[in-house]
Amino acid sequence: MVKALVIPTTEGEPIKECDVDALEDYQSVVGGWIEPVDVPTLGVTVYVHEEGLMLNLPFNPRATFLWWYFVPEARQRAMLVGPALITGLPDRSGDSTDVPSEVVAMLAHPGEWRVEVRTVGDPKWYRNQMTYADYFEALVWAMVTLERWTAAEDTRVLPVLHDEIASTNVSPPSAA
Repeated sequence: MVKALVIPTTEGEPIKECDVDALEDYQSVVGGWIEPVDVPTLGVTVYVHEEGLMLNLPFNPRATFLWWYFVPEARQRAMLVGPALITGLPDRSGDSTDVPSEVVAMLAHPGEWRVEVRTVGDPKWYRNQMTYADYFEALVWAMVTLERWTAAEDTRVLPVLHDEIASTNVSPPSAA
């Protein structure tokens, strides 16, 4: 059994934890043939329906923005549609592993998040007082800041209470 997360296409629907074992379990979640999309920086693989775009499955904003944030070269080039299943990256045998516990805490549990910015030529991280009750909302603002503010060199999304969830301090690679 592999511990996984399901990201539904409807933003109001909660992200759920589940166990998957056989190929049929993966296919049941995505509704057909599976296509893996690795997100190495986050240590996960996102599975979606291989023919989702051809079948006009609904856009999955949370899965897409998560992918875009941690894989900048995918931004504005492709999108993920239909329900998404997240597991850990494959092991040496190619088998899925459990979704990392820090990813479960980050995506599936409530929390308060902030965006920090590093500006060109300055190694220090800056933040304002703005906080977000949803990780994905903070993620979108981090990407918007990076894309629109020319002085921004990098962004990161952090929990407001650093001591309690310190392991989620994962920054995406620079969009250079």
